[in-house]
Amino acid sequence: MSPDPEACAPVLVLGLGNRLLADDGLGPELAELLECEHGVDARIEFVDGGTQGLALLGLLDQRQALLILDAVALGAAPGSVHVVDDPLSVHTPRSQGAHEGNAGELLAAALLLGSLPRRVALVGIEPGPLRTHIGLSGAVLVALPGALRAARRELDLMLAGTLTAREAPSCTN
Repeated sequence: MSPDPEACAPVLVLGLGNRLLADDGLGPELAELLECEHGVDARIEFVDGGTQGLALLGLLDQRQALLILDAVALGAAPGSVHVVDDPLSVHTPRSQGAHEGNAGELLAAALLLGSLPRRVALVGIEPGPLRTHIGLSGAVLVALPGALRAARRELDLMLAGTLTAREAPSCTN
């Protein structure tokens, strides 16, 4: 029996950020590295969410777990790796425009709508100053292997507690 093509992968790995704003592009970069390292697995969907913000809400529906990869500004030194098991508890500033994504607003809306996966984690790196520039800063590049290890650990924990793609509910998006 072949897997249902309409079944949602139970785990969504969502890379957030703008690659045109230096370290803000960390999320999609980290998601790409994790996908290349992990390989094909029907239990996981990797998405470059860019700066789509609330437009990503439909992707969260019917998921068991969500791993967000993003630049995480918590006031630490640039290059510090952060793993946040309760991303809703972290205060993030409100988005200022349509082209600025915000993981906190996305998660809060999903919680309000009842579509927040039961397991959510955020892995990221403290960015340097954000400016128009393609490419990550030196501090973030040095921290990238550590963030990749942390993301892999979180993904493995999520996979250990999920259903197979065949057992998962159908996607509605």
